[in-house]
Amino acid sequence: MAVGSLLYAALTLPFEMYRAGTVFFVNPTIAIPMFFGIVFGPITGFVVGLIGTVLSDFLSFGGFFWNWEIGNGLVGAIPGIAYLVMKRTDWTKTRGLAITAVLAVVASVVGIGFFAMTDYLFQTGLGLGSADSALAEFYSFAGSYALNGVILTPILLYAYARATTGRARKT
Repeated sequence: MAVGSLLYAALTLPFEMYRAGTVFFVNPTIAIPMFFGIVFGPITGFVVGLIGTVLSDFLSFGGFFWNWEIGNGLVGAIPGIAYLVMKRTDWTKTRGLAITAVLAVVASVVGIGFFAMTDYLFQTGLGLGSADSALAEFYSFAGSYALNGVILTPILLYAYARATTGRARKT
């Protein structure tokens, strides 16, 4: 978990700096918590997404945003469903890669939906947010996360599966 969190935080930093003032957020590193969720389970995926985002936000913005951290944790946890239902031997097969892509989209919608909705709920009370801004946030981030997840997560999973095939400990 620590390796995944540090990897996610370190590789996200350049994209956090680029994000300021943009409408469409490019974040290919979102595939890291998705990948860790699939390979090591939903709890690991959640922790990698949560802690990695906390670290990168502290380094980029000097603070953290609890709802975004939880949302990115969900983005790592939801693909962890594959850990529970998919055999390791399916990781390099079309079915396994398709499941990975579908879960990446679902994770993006749920995770981004969580932080867009909580941004709306809490900022509206302060007079800072509107339904239009929440929808704009949802569309731009969910689209980016889903696109990056659909493309990169199956690639990472396939490469990992091929690199570790036959390396299981024989007892």
